[in-house]
Amino acid sequence: MDIYVGNLSYDTTDARLNEAFAGFGEVTRATVIKDRDTGRSRGFGFVEIADADQARAAVESLNGTELDGRAITVNEARPRSESRPRSGGGGGYGGGGGGGGGRY
Repeated sequence: MDIYVGNLSYDTTDARLNEAFAGFGEVTRATVIKDRDTGRSRGFGFVEIADADQARAAVESLNGTELDGRAITVNEARPRSESRPRSGGGGGYGGGGGGGGGRY
């Protein structure tokens, strides 16, 4: 089961995240998400615990607790929605129109 961990300290590492969840079961992955340009933490990460019951226990026990000086948010990760576009775009510059500006 994938677990979302938010409000992480910028100093939290993958190893520290793993350590925080290891008491609940076998952590198969613990990753702090980093900015691709700067390499700095983006303040959230994901943990995967193989056993769903152990993962739920971790979510219930750790949500709102302190890790590296920050109260973390812990909940079950939602799958990425494929219906949302992955990049920005859209917008457009049209519109407006109307003219005149005089009285009628």
